Amino acid sequence: MEIQLVNMVESDFDLVKKIYDHYILNSTATFHTDKISVVELKEYILIEDPKYKSFLIRYKNIICGFCYISRFKDRQAYDRTAEVTIYIKPEYTGRKIGTWVLDELEKIAIKNGISVLVGIIGGENNQSIGLFEKRGYEKCAHFRKVGEKFNRILDMIAYQKILHES
Repeated sequence: MEIQLVNMVESDFDLVKKIYDHYILNSTATFHTDKISVVELKEYILIEDPKYKSFLIRYKNIICGFCYISRFKDRQAYDRTAEVTIYIKPEYTGRKIGTWVLDELEKIAIKNGISVLVGIIGGENNQSIGLFEKRGYEKCAHFRKVGEKFNRILDMIAYQKILHES
């Protein structure tokens, strides 16, 4: 297989931070405006959690990104729902890696008892919007003018996919 998910471990956070910092400084894919610390990353990218999984993405034996399934909200009633996040180094986009990764994350979510996946996407991130729409996610919310970055007022869009009805 050309693409693999590799369980994230503690020592991977420096690499994850480097990838994420690129998106913070150069895009509206994230609404962080300043680089964040590894400690901050660990608040929502969990490792060794039985339900919420985090991975490095390996393409042709090279780490090209990271992805994770995280808690949607910190309340028990939401335990059937999780948020899915994928970041791929810019030089590896457009190779269908995100499509493969999203499909794999859905399988992992189902296996771990998650019924609904949600993707929260910056309104200018047409690549991610296209990915989620092509994989059967439905737009379920559009928050207008909720963020500001690079002197632009930005929208945030939510997509969801019901993996199974139970």
